[in-house]
Amino acid sequence: MWSDLRPIGRHQESGGYRRYAWTAADAECRAWFREQAEARGLTHEVDRNGNQWAWLGDPAAGDAVVTGSHLDSVPDGGAFDGPLGVVSAFAALDELRRRGARPTKPLALVNFGDEEGARFGLACVGSRLTAGHLTVEQAHRLTDGDGTTLPRAMEAAGYDPDAIGPDPERLARIGAFVELHVEQGRALDLSGDRVGIASAIWPHGRWRFDFRGEANHAGTTRLADRRDPMLPYAETVLAARREARLVGAVATFGKISVEPNGVNAVPSLVRGWLDSRAADQESLDRVVGGVEEAARDHARAHGVDLDVVRESFTPVVEFDHALRDELARLLGKDTGLTVPVLGTGAGHDAGILSGSIPTAMLFVRNPTGVSHSPAESAAEDDCVAGVRALADALEGLACT
Repeated sequence: MWSDLRPIGRHQESGGYRRYAWTAADAECRAWFREQAEARGLTHEVDRNGNQWAWLGDPAAGDAVVTGSHLDSVPDGGAFDGPLGVVSAFAALDELRRRGARPTKPLALVNFGDEEGARFGLACVGSRLTAGHLTVEQAHRLTDGDGTTLPRAMEAAGYDPDAIGPDPERLARIGAFVELHVEQGRALDLSGDRVGIASAIWPHGRWRFDFRGEANHAGTTRLADRRDPMLPYAETVLAARREARLVGAVATFGKISVEPNGVNAVPSLVRGWLDSRAADQESLDRVVGGVEEAARDHARAHGVDLDVVRESFTPVVEFDHALRDELARLLGKDTGLTVPVLGTGAGHDAGILSGSIPTAMLFVRNPTGVSHSPAESAAEDDCVAGVRALADALEGLACT
């Protein structure tokens, strides 16, 4: 499975993946998912929001146990973020069948659409729509860098954008969702454990900072006469690092847009996107508030206007404690080992769905801690351990 999926959407020069929502690479990934489902005799369906499901048993019976993740990527992302959870879901089902386990509840594997938000700028679109966290009107206004709207992109890919929206009936049929994911950090590597259980997702969000100055000639405009928005933007980037360090949080300006974007032109607009995450809401508020205050001070000093827009936000997500404790019991049942429980600063579909259904996450060790990069990796033995842990979880949740 891994070999079949590996070349899809891979950029030859960067070595990373460009599997963006509703593109040709996305269609290939979806075709792969369907082929894997049908090869195992599972019932394949695509819901109203473009999420793919593969069912073993009758979905209408209710109390289903679901596992899976996503197949799309960030720009030039790694091979494991998302796909490891989907590949492991199929492999865990194969392991259950090898053991002779017989599910007494419906079992489903899922590929959530547009989890990374690489194309339209909003993460977890498929699960947000399903859970009602994103309205139809908001979704229809999403636009990519080329000006293509989400509805047009869906139509071009053969899907109906007018059908999207909340899907409470589907969620009501799910009793538990367990998402396996490569760890996006080094906690497991430092502890020496192959697999861990998630405790919570840090509160996090994305803020857009628009610095508006005055375009002018780079060679003839005196420094004293400039209203250069690049200067307060640069100082704000440094302020973000400083504010995050003070409270043990993270803050990153990882995307920038410049107009007119000429080598010999003073910019008229510098637009930067801040991603910030912290262990608690108070710390996050301190970071973002501090960054915005610094940005406004620097903008005023350079005669530049500033607008700050919060584009997305997810509060702290505590995964279902009962399900988390049950996973810990199941994974330590035969070994007596204590499975580490750790928090994460990364958002996931499991976090979006946690307000609607019991959710939990398993993490597989990442030896470098690198993620959202072609250098992202996980050892084969650790991936196999993740599959076995997921199979143990599914057997305990769905086969008893």
